[in-house]
Amino acid sequence: MDSQPLISVLVPMYNVAPYIKKCVDSIQCQTYQKIEIILVDDGSADETLSVARELAQNDKRIRVIHQSNQGVSVARNRLISESLGEYVVFVDPDDYVSADYVEFLYHLIARNNFQSKLSMCSLMVEYYGKNKSYDAGDGSIATWRAEDCLASMCYGELVDTCTVAKLYHRSLFDDISFPVGKKFEDMGTTYRLLDAAGTIECGFIAKYFYILRPNSITTSTYCPDKLDLLEMTDEMAAFVNDKYPNLKQATLRRQVYARFSTLNQTLNERSQAIRSVRLNLITFIKDHANQLKLDARVPKRDRLAMMLLNCGYIPYKYGWLTYLKIVKN
Repeated sequence: MDSQPLISVLVPMYNVAPYIKKCVDSIQCQTYQKIEIILVDDGSADETLSVARELAQNDKRIRVIHQSNQGVSVARNRLISESLGEYVVFVDPDDYVSADYVEFLYHLIARNNFQSKLSMCSLMVEYYGKNKSYDAGDGSIATWRAEDCLASMCYGELVDTCTVAKLYHRSLFDDISFPVGKKFEDMGTTYRLLDAAGTIECGFIAKYFYILRPNSITTSTYCPDKLDLLEMTDEMAAFVNDKYPNLKQATLRRQVYARFSTLNQTLNERSQAIRSVRLNLITFIKDHANQLKLDARVPKRDRLAMMLLNCGYIPYKYGWLTYLKIVKN
């Protein structure tokens, strides 16, 4: 074990008192022994901090840091700056991980003689309060180029935009940090980390249990902060298109997807401000739909959504709400 590098497991926390113990328990049980566990409480208003401190009393590997509420990006950046490991890996506080989460990610890098600085696994997505889940992986293990990972991410295939389920050599963060004051910070960061890594060790086997909750940033109703997704996605597209011109079609798909995602959160809103936002979203989608409809890598759901929207906003709205009811059941 002494020859193995220290790996820092980083957990940003905000008002997660009901979930944090299960999360930390899963980290404490890791088969990879040489870890430190750092918990940053971002000014929680509930009992998160006291629960975390109690957990730390019984495990010397745990460090708890408290700061005033500054947002998840500041918390993630603080976690990296406080960490001591050669590698870092994130776990979100309302999720949990398999016992071999860290070991699996580390051995992916080790299997290729440490030529890559980033590895990833897949998510097991669990629907909160339901006996329902799906495995986002396909069981394959391979070394991918950054360009291939970026294409897969943009098309919504095996590679996701999540900060979690990835092991990073800490040097990747020398010139990359999470965007302060922005939601969807992973969308604004993951593509840069993939590009900086150059090659990525991919093990598309589910080792991370992602809990999809009704009040998460991706599933809750619309608020102006949700427009950060468009900003982060458009910045990603500009960066990727400049460095990887062959991926312009892929990044356009991601930009259209981001508009659909935001549009879906406005469907039950009626304010004048929302109508203006909605019009801009619909205009962007319609202006670019023809470029995507013949692309075989565009998911069928996206194509159906574009067809419905082409029939008008009302048919799209009720078609999407019907789709959601089917999925929920």
